[in-house]
Amino acid sequence: MLTAEQIQAILPHRYPFLFVDRILELEEGKRAVGLKNVSINEDFFNGHFPGYPVMPGVLIVEALAQVGGVALLNAEQFKGRLAFLTGIDNCRFKRQVVPGDQLKLEVEFVKLRGAMGKGHGIATVDGELVCEADILFAIGPEQSTQA
Repeated sequence: MLTAEQIQAILPHRYPFLFVDRILELEEGKRAVGLKNVSINEDFFNGHFPGYPVMPGVLIVEALAQVGGVALLNAEQFKGRLAFLTGIDNCRFKRQVVPGDQLKLEVEFVKLRGAMGKGHGIATVDGELVCEADILFAIGPEQSTQA
């Protein structure tokens, strides 16, 4: 299990664009399972939608990509590097995500060739399917410590 601090040591993302709170399961370079606790205090709820807060679907996909990024960037050959989302295939949304929900985010890599690959992601709330997508990625250069 990884805490928020440990996740931030792997990913370059920070508030308000870090969408994974905890990693429950991790097989380096293969798969990961994470959680995102969705709070009414999330910045995106200010405009999506006033009076009817719904987490944007693209941010659910981003959360899946970040969980996948933890699995990839924790692997020895990719430590200290960046990972980029390069495509999304076969994406479907089945349920809205609202304040108070806890997103369970599961990503398993189905193809990895050099610095590019594909993962399959599933997001659920209370066991109910929210989103399913194939996530394409590329491993980039080492992370810079400059702002």
